[in-house]
Amino acid sequence: MAHSTLTPVFVGLRIGLHALVVTLLTLVLVRILLTSAPLMPVELCLVAVFAAVYVLGARVQRMPASSRRLAGALWVTALTIAWAALMVLVPEAAYLVFPLFFLYLHVLPRVAGPVAVVLSTGIAVLALGLHGGFTLGGVVGPLVGAAVAMLIGLGYRALAREAAEREALVAELVSTRDRLAATEREQGMLAERARLAREIHDTVAQGLSSIQMLLHAAEAADGDRPGIEHIRLARATAAEGVADTRRFIRELAPPTLDDGLGPALVRLGDRWSRDDLPVEVEAPESDAGLSMDAQIALLRIAQGAVANAVQHADADRIRVRLEVDGARATLTVADDGVGFDPTRVAPARGSDSFGLQAMAERVEQLDGTLRIDSRTGDGTTVTVMLEKAAP
Repeated sequence: MAHSTLTPVFVGLRIGLHALVVTLLTLVLVRILLTSAPLMPVELCLVAVFAAVYVLGARVQRMPASSRRLAGALWVTALTIAWAALMVLVPEAAYLVFPLFFLYLHVLPRVAGPVAVVLSTGIAVLALGLHGGFTLGGVVGPLVGAAVAMLIGLGYRALAREAAEREALVAELVSTRDRLAATEREQGMLAERARLAREIHDTVAQGLSSIQMLLHAAEAADGDRPGIEHIRLARATAAEGVADTRRFIRELAPPTLDDGLGPALVRLGDRWSRDDLPVEVEAPESDAGLSMDAQIALLRIAQGAVANAVQHADADRIRVRLEVDGARATLTVADDGVGFDPTRVAPARGSDSFGLQAMAERVEQLDGTLRIDSRTGDGTTVTVMLEKAAP
């Protein structure tokens, strides 16, 4: 209960109990010194024994829970014996029964505590009656004290039980919070991995594929001299790949978007165009109305769609079109290739089929719409619509 909000209440009750014991024991000591009875040394010795046994209770409270109950019962029994012996010689010692009531209820088990209170009350009444005669005050006083102690003791037990339940609930909530925090961190790591996978697929991987195809074309050029144009495009593509890779480290906007999305799409078409496969790009020169997130997503989707068409569609022509109308942007990438069945394309774990999944994730993050129209032998059209593409 160290962290319970009821801890000050328990501390206050314990301090009050200690103060009551000290006050009553001082009263008994003063009574012994004032009477100067022949058995005063024995009486003083019993007071010292009672005080020493009472102080030992602090050690009992610090014992392990497994042995604390038995040790507590033995401690209360020894304290009761010392009290009874002192009460035989000093009648005022009977008042020490009041703090003993609380000790019985706190230390002893549920049934033993109230039984001990009843028995000690009878002993106190009997001792007072034998010393000074049975009076109404000598009988009613211990009885009222016992009743009050019972009520306070039961309330103390209820508070302690509620505090323990609250402490267990708080510990469970803290544990749940820690598990949720760990889950959120894990989800954040997975989301970041997915984002990097999309970025690498749509930039570095596609750029390397483009370089490979350009070098193949240069190798197959007529004559002994390689195709210088293909080599230049390969070098430019490699430079863009290096710039994108550095951006991953700096977490800055893509260098290809320094001039805007339209010029970036034009450069994309130039990179993939070949004599036997032209990539036509139709895009506005100014797209200042689009947010940077929207521009990045549309550029990456166009890169993936064009790369898929070049590498897999066996097309004769590819068209890329960007339309911007205020906060709305529409990107269309169409080819006249062999096409495919979109319902049968599912990216398998560990495979290279990642492009369509990356497109869908990008569009979903921007609350847009992705539509893929394709049939076997009838080409493919990829359409992306973003309704809130403005900053």
